[in-house]
Amino acid sequence: MPVGRATLFRLATSTRFERTVRAVAPAERHAWRAASRYVAGITLADAWQVANWLHAKGIDASVDQFGELVTDAATAERVAADYVRLAVGLAQQPDGVWLSIDLSHLGLDVDRGRCADHFRAIADALPPGRRIQVGAEDHDRADAILDCVLAVAGDRNGLADRIGATVQANLHRSGDDLDHLVAAGVHVRLVKGAYVEPPERALPYGEPTDIAYLRLAHRLAQAGANFSLATHDGVLREALLAALGRRPVEQLLGVRPETLEDLVAGGVPVRVYVPYGAEWFRYWMRRVAESRGA
Repeated sequence: MPVGRATLFRLATSTRFERTVRAVAPAERHAWRAASRYVAGITLADAWQVANWLHAKGIDASVDQFGELVTDAATAERVAADYVRLAVGLAQQPDGVWLSIDLSHLGLDVDRGRCADHFRAIADALPPGRRIQVGAEDHDRADAILDCVLAVAGDRNGLADRIGATVQANLHRSGDDLDHLVAAGVHVRLVKGAYVEPPERALPYGEPTDIAYLRLAHRLAQAGANFSLATHDGVLREALLAALGRRPVEQLLGVRPETLEDLVAGGVPVRVYVPYGAEWFRYWMRRVAESRGA
């Protein structure tokens, strides 16, 4: 019997499962072979290489150093310093290269105020015209993420145009979140939503989420918002491009790569999420879980 999506998501967030697999060299090698299509590599140099390869094809990139769910302040400080260096280093990369981050990697669960300070420092270090995109996390962190993004967007130094936030169409709260982000001038990355959430918090996978995605995309367009369509659902994407025009599209590295050249040839701006680092295992497991659908 195939392993279900919910089970795969539990495994994807299980430290014990990851340690068990990676402790056995043949198992880890097998996992890495499967994961490598979705991951730029282990080092930052690997990520820059992929970003430049994409740039040569007319495709932009958002580079992310793997990591999430940090539980100690010292690790959060180190990650923040790494990201400030990444932000400064963007000056040596093509103009279309941005950064991505999960705020729990910056210690959101440790100290929300300090997390916002870290995020502000990274945004402030970005070269002009660049942006750092905040990734989606589970519903329990949604309020804290929104508060952090809005706090930094409202900074007196005018950082809103350097910040992007991810809105998950399946969450019941997303319409209100979207309105707050648009009012603050924050770029919105619209996704369907990858986390397995209870029905009181989220719509089920499939048609209900698809309809919500369509409605939110039209709502963003009507508001004149700066946003992108981050989905691999070709039917949904093409319907929205036909209705709304050549809106930017975002995809994940290694997921349906054959569509990228067609989008670029059609004049659609395309951006690819390019993750790197040693913490690749959980990310790969989530890609496997998402491929199982409902």
